[in-house]
This record gives sequence, C-alpha cells and structure tokens, in this order.
Amino acid sequence: MKDRCLWYDSSPEAPLPLQPLQGECRAEVAVIGGGITGLSTALHLAEAGSDVVVVEAGDIPSGGSGRNVGLVNAGMWIPPDDIVETLGAEDGERANTLLGNAPADVFALIERHAIDCQATRTGTLHLAHNAKGEQELARRAEQFLRRGAPVELLEGEACHRRVGTPRIQRALLDKRAGTLNPAAYTRGLARAAQQAGARLHTHSPVNGMQRQGDDWVVSTHSGHIHAARVVLATNAYTEDDWSQVRKHYFPGYFFQVASTPLHTDAAAEILPERQGAWDTRMVLSSIRRDAEGRLILGSLGCGDGRPMSYIRYWADRIQRHYFPQLGKVDWQYTWTGRIAFTPEHTLRLFEPAPGILAVTGYNGRGVTTGTVVGKGFARYLLSGDDSLLPLPIRTHKPVLAKAVRSCGYECGFTLYHSGQCLRVLI
Repeated sequence: MKDRCLWYDSSPEAPLPLQPLQGECRAEVAVIGGGITGLSTALHLAEAGSDVVVVEAGDIPSGGSGRNVGLVNAGMWIPPDDIVETLGAEDGERANTLLGNAPADVFALIERHAIDCQATRTGTLHLAHNAKGEQELARRAEQFLRRGAPVELLEGEACHRRVGTPRIQRALLDKRAGTLNPAAYTRGLARAAQQAGARLHTHSPVNGMQRQGDDWVVSTHSGHIHAARVVLATNAYTEDDWSQVRKHYFPGYFFQVASTPLHTDAAAEILPERQGAWDTRMVLSSIRRDAEGRLILGSLGCGDGRPMSYIRYWADRIQRHYFPQLGKVDWQYTWTGRIAFTPEHTLRLFEPAPGILAVTGYNGRGVTTGTVVGKGFARYLLSGDDSLLPLPIRTHKPVLAKAVRSCGYECGFTLYHSGQCLRVLI
C-alpha cells in the first residue's frame, strides 16, 4: 500500500509545466493559493480581462483541492434549517440557494473547458448508519424538498440496490450532485485559467506582504508581485504567521484508502451508478468507486504517521461489514487531506485589510464551495457586487482555543476508529 494520493496518479489531466515566480511583476490581482478557490478566482477574473497572477507554494494541486473525496455536493455540511438558524434568515437562505446550485456551476465549468476529470452526475448518497441516522435523513429530506431540491429518500430494496449492501436501510439521494477526480479538476482549472491569460507560478511560497503606496507587495523567496488587490485562498493549508486566515479556522483531517481496481460481478453491485456516499456517523465515513473500479473508503482523522497495518485493518473492518461479498481486498493507496473547520460549521469570508480578500472554513465542502467563492470573488473584485458569494463579506472574531479544538477532534476520531478496529463500534 502506497502512502500517496491516488488522484495524482489517476488524473487524466496532466500537470502544467509551471515555474517559480522570479523577479518583479505587476498585476491587478495577486492570488495566493493554487487550489480550487484560487484558480476559480483567477479563471473568472482572466475571462473578464483582468490581469491576475497566482502563486502556489507547491505543485498544482498539493493541498486539499487534490486530496479530498471528490464529492460534488450541494449545500453545506449542516442541513438547510440549521444554516438559517446559525446565519439568520437572509444570509442562511442566500447560502442555501447559491451552494445548492454549486454542483451545476462545477459541471458547467467542466463542460465549458473540457476538463477531463472523470466526472459523474448521478448524484450522491447520504447513508443512515442506524435508526437515529434514518430520522436525520428524513429531517434533511423534508428541508430540501421544501426548498424545491431534487432529493429522494431511498428505503429497503431500492436503497440496497443503489448502495450495494443490505446494511444500509435508508439513504438520501441528492440528484444535483456527483463525483470527480479532484486533482484532475484542479489541474483543469489551472489549464483553463492559464489559457484565459492568468499567470501561474508554482513552488513559490509567500513569506510576507506589505503595503507600498496604493499597492500590496507579495513576496516570495525569489520574486515580488505588486498588486492593488490580493486574494488569500490557502484555506486549511495556511501555514504562515503573517496570514490572518490562520486565526479563523482550526485544522482537522480526513484519510482515505483505495483498493486495487475491482472488476468482479460482486464489485459491480457496489454503487453501480457511481454515486459517492458518506454516512450519518458522528465520525463520518465515505464510500465511493473511481473510474477504474477501485473501492475508496475514508473517514475523519489523520492517517499520516499511523502504521500501515492499522490503516489496513480499519479498511478491512469497514469493507467486510458493508461488502463481505468482495472477499479479501488488496489496498493500494492511502493518503490524508486537511480540512478547515469552524465552530459554527459555516465558511467565513472577510477582508483582513483594505484590498485583501480571504476565505476559510469550508468544513469539508471544498470542491463546490471553492468554485462558487472563486466566481463570487471575481465579481466582487471587478464590480464591488458580492451577490454571487454564498455569504456577505463580514468581520469575524478569531476562533478561540484552536489547538484544543483540533486535538479534541483528533483524539475523538482516533478513539472511534480504535473502537471500530476492536469491533466495539462499527
């Protein structure tokens, strides 16, 4: 089993031959972070004729944009009524509407720019792991249907056929959603942004910013960008003390395990329509198949540094519970991605200083939210209109006790997975 992200190796979109930033340059907008948010921002700005430069600390992708599950989900992690309760009626319904339509925005970009990212549009499945989970799905279904969303509660045999296991008695099918290879999608956005005129530089970590007249000067180890506006699109991979983004989230992790390609009749029964799935557990797990037939399992928690035997045993436990018909499965890849959590489970859009836009707190919904935020940032930078952003740009208080929150989450995840391995939990 390789400690490497599957999506990099299986991406039909090749990485662009990009170079580090060298010397001085000028731009109307500097974008820090070459993930989905930064590239969506750059693409939409460049298509509108704006001069934009993107700098990325590693390759494109190297952070969460290429390491996530690849679910093209609608909405936020919490259900629509909870969003309204948290944000208020006006902001909450604005977020519900824009993020509810977010999968359509993703698929429109894929089609318009011919991004080869193995996309499916057959929906996603939210799986009830117990009776309480079944009640939660019924609650969510009612809220979505009240807002006109095309969702369907699947029960009994209909549910078993879609998921491929009799262990799940109820699932919520969201027909707006789908799946993709996230590394390929991110590389495709980079290609499209470059073709539209954006300048992209990799291996150019930013080590500081300072005000110089009417411009911001963005500094890397080998160059400087002079720009009137700056977008901070580093999200959970913000590592520099100078960036205000670090104050507004606490990090969490999600690890995944992928099998070798499975082409048996038994494997064909698992998620036969290629929906991606996740469950209602407090420490949620994900299940999906990729374009080559691999079974991919994931869960909240950090897999980095754990013994391969531990990760393999966890994967065997989950696979044998849900899909014993597969027999013994050989696991080929494992990798971990980082998530930016907020206490309220909603994203934060803010201006740390005049001329700087920032976002964080996707809480595990980065593919769709990042795409929409990038489009909204571009509109706001071009015209001052924030109506395409899921939420207004606001002032937020920093997240308190970040280290305690992060440690508490990870300890809880580890205990839960240990309970699963010891057959105390499933």
